[in-house]
Amino acid sequence: MQREPTSTGTVAAVRGGVVDVSFASGLPPLHHLLVAGGEADGDGDGGNPAVRIEVMAQLDAHTVRCVAATPTAGLARGDAVRDTGAPLQVPVGRAVLGRVFDVFGEAIDGAGPVEADTYRSILQPPPALDRQAVSSDVLETGIKAIDVLAPLERGGKAGLFGGAGVGKTVLITELIHHMAARHRGVSLFCGIGERTREAEELVRDVRDAGVADDTVLVFGQMNEPPGARFRVGHTALTMAEWFRDDARQDVLILIDNVFRFVQAGSEVSGLMGRLSSRMGYQPTMATELAELQERITSTADGAITAVQAVYVPADDFTDPAVEHAFGHLSATVVLSRDRAAQGLYPAIDPLRSTSSMLTPVAVGERHDRIAREVRQTLAVYDDLKDIIAMLGLEELSEDDQRTVGRARRLERYLTQPFYVTEQFTGQEGEAVGIGDALTDCQRILNDELADVPEAKLYMIGTLAGAGL
Repeated sequence: MQREPTSTGTVAAVRGGVVDVSFASGLPPLHHLLVAGGEADGDGDGGNPAVRIEVMAQLDAHTVRCVAATPTAGLARGDAVRDTGAPLQVPVGRAVLGRVFDVFGEAIDGAGPVEADTYRSILQPPPALDRQAVSSDVLETGIKAIDVLAPLERGGKAGLFGGAGVGKTVLITELIHHMAARHRGVSLFCGIGERTREAEELVRDVRDAGVADDTVLVFGQMNEPPGARFRVGHTALTMAEWFRDDARQDVLILIDNVFRFVQAGSEVSGLMGRLSSRMGYQPTMATELAELQERITSTADGAITAVQAVYVPADDFTDPAVEHAFGHLSATVVLSRDRAAQGLYPAIDPLRSTSSMLTPVAVGERHDRIAREVRQTLAVYDDLKDIIAMLGLEELSEDDQRTVGRARRLERYLTQPFYVTEQFTGQEGEAVGIGDALTDCQRILNDELADVPEAKLYMIGTLAGAGL
């Protein structure tokens, strides 16, 4: 639990989300959590609600500058401030499973307080180099399009690029389901700057899918101050690290959205009065992003694997926030609106999705060769689409017609019924092993199914399971 308070002070100035606090003695260290107003006054009943603030700078021997993680409405000069004696601490352990939290580790699901035995500071260093795993293993998801064309690295970081309505939430909940069913691991969703509507829908989807007992959800919502949105990722990672290091389980953490984390950091930096850097971003962006990302890694005990939604402002991949995020990613999964419009779910774009694991050394020569052949076949078909639209399929050469037939069958084979959509489609979900998916793709590439109607390959698991 948090330590006893070490000192008390008073509010010297309030400027929006920035609060200056004066201490006669016992100046609190950086990142300590302070409580201003409310319970800090000691009267217990009243007045203004308590405001939680984090020490971000020491201005002189008696004054610290803090950023608020809760609204500062009602806070006034002279209000009492209490030092909690430690940085923000949150509950960890099995008690957090199935619950929904805010940045402070307080339950917001209406199911009562969390009965946790252990609390930890949200500001933890990454594992030491001698504890980190040096091997690169593939994390099998059971989703064909990901496992074949953009395999995830166990303990790595994958970026998920997709707009509204293309199936991002469905893919996230399916990944949560597979993590619980296939790896007996824990899934943790971290919403940074989530809309309240999105958060409510996700909580309901996770519960309806029956995977809530193996899931933890943490939200720093869009209406909260930047100090809360800036720290909610650290709260989620602290809970995830307990399962990796103490319970020795694999953890899948889903972060939506990394760009909003950078935005929150930019707001905090501006509130602190720092001069902006390239394109208006904070000068400390690279450091702040690395502090979060470097905690996501494998150790000998377990692994934290991250799938992170990344918003690309104005589709500009040279934006500094996107550039810095790309530097940490080992796989990129792009969701296509065109494929979603065609009903090809999951709507993963096979030509734009990539992975650093897709090399003969990491996945083996066979996997690498088949994935490249699949990608090449689909690329040729993509180039021929304009000709087909203008002249018709019959005007293509026989070789090109065979390539188009393979590509269309591959497109439909890479669709898949999901467990989390059974109640909507009436079709039982299926998980497909990497070996089976590669064998099926090789059969399609070898024209073994050239006489099979394309529709028979749509929304199936394996070819053998579909009787093909």
